[in-house]
Amino acid sequence: MQVSVQEEGFEFGARAEAFAQANNAMGAIVTFTGIVRDADQGGLVAMEIEHYPGMTLKALTEITQTAMDRWSLGDALVIHRYGRLAPGEQIMMVATASRHRKDAFEAAEYLMDYLKSRAPFWKKEILDSGTTDWVAAKDSDEDALDRW
Repeated sequence: MQVSVQEEGFEFGARAEAFAQANNAMGAIVTFTGIVRDADQGGLVAMEIEHYPGMTLKALTEITQTAMDRWSLGDALVIHRYGRLAPGEQIMMVATASRHRKDAFEAAEYLMDYLKSRAPFWKKEILDSGTTDWVAAKDSDEDALDRW
């Protein structure tokens, strides 16, 4: 299990390939990467992501271990970035490995739902108009997590 909270970017292809090679005895590998998208109204210059390091790493490690146990994963990888990110930059990556695809897909989706709704990050959008807006939690994100 690998969990990383980092400011620097990551090479998705290299990380996915290394994860797959390390888990070549598994029957399924699922990967997902989240990208900073432009604000709903357009004009996003950057997203600033803040966190409390000890709390964030602990929370992500615990939820990843929960996924490992619940879906009998052979391995899992979670990377989440913080700092100032521009539209189009990678914000996070999840990879899961299991003997069967259903477990790998469900565990990856569970981790993504958690990262979107409950992970202890605070996100602020910086718009080209000069305004800044804290990103509020969405009911749809909570609903997605509630199904688990």
